[in-house]
Amino acid sequence: MLQVFKKETRLPISVNPELINEEYDFSNQWIHMSNPTDKEIELIAKSTNIPEEVIKAALDEEEAPRIEIEDEYSLVLTDIPFTEDDEEDHYTYSTLPFACILTKSCIVTVCMIDTSIVTDILSGRIKDINIEKRKKFLLQIQMAISKKFLWYLTQIQKSGQRVQAQLEKKMKNEDIMEMMDLQKALVYFTTSLRSNSAVMERMPKQLKLSEDDVDYWEDVVIEVKQAIDMASIYREIMRGQMDTYASIINNDMNRIMKILTSLTLIVAIPSMIGAFWGMNLPGIPFAGHPWGFWIVIAISVVVVVAVIIILWKRKMLK
Repeated sequence: MLQVFKKETRLPISVNPELINEEYDFSNQWIHMSNPTDKEIELIAKSTNIPEEVIKAALDEEEAPRIEIEDEYSLVLTDIPFTEDDEEDHYTYSTLPFACILTKSCIVTVCMIDTSIVTDILSGRIKDINIEKRKKFLLQIQMAISKKFLWYLTQIQKSGQRVQAQLEKKMKNEDIMEMMDLQKALVYFTTSLRSNSAVMERMPKQLKLSEDDVDYWEDVVIEVKQAIDMASIYREIMRGQMDTYASIINNDMNRIMKILTSLTLIVAIPSMIGAFWGMNLPGIPFAGHPWGFWIVIAISVVVVVAVIIILWKRKMLK
């Protein structure tokens, strides 16, 4: 999908899609492409002199964050967070590349999905938006991305607390798998945030930011570092929780095996005694006694009760 926004008094407004063609003037406007078609990529590439492979960079899930400076354009590629529903009725979190391409006349953003980052910018959550100041607008986009990371991290923390409460009531495989998904999401977030931070550190020198832009850049760097710290803390907490649950599961398994072993021993005693007295050999005690059968039963009961008492005192049946 191709969207074009132009400056208005307070917030950018969308340009009528019917006006977008090869002769349209994109000067001082913001072009956003979400999962664009080949035709849309070709149109923007011709109109802005941006190579098609540069536009397609954000369409590769494995593309690493980076800055690329050329005469006709400057590419800033960072990662953004996103969520999607799965079959288990809970969200999964991951990251995708997001490209910001600055030209001498406009700014182009590209992403594989219809991200809410654009909605956040258009809704006024980022103040003083001015798409004509392209470098400042680039930093404002990075601010929106950082805030989105922070918001998703808060959601992951809440999901982790909810799953933890469920596991404390009853340990289910579904809840453990959800906890593992959250832990995996934190790994993705931490990796992406650190890569974004490395890109941010290179911006002032490579993009030659002005003093005002550097002040705003410092605010963005603080947000990114805060997100990194939050992700690292939540990741360590969740790792500790998973280790605790693993220990609990192992302890429960050991306790069950201990009880089953004790019960096997108790059940085996009457069988052993019955086997001894069931031998067809001379000299078997109580073989000719009229109460022989009941005596053997009584011996079995006494031995079983004695073993149960011993195992109970040694906490083998608890």
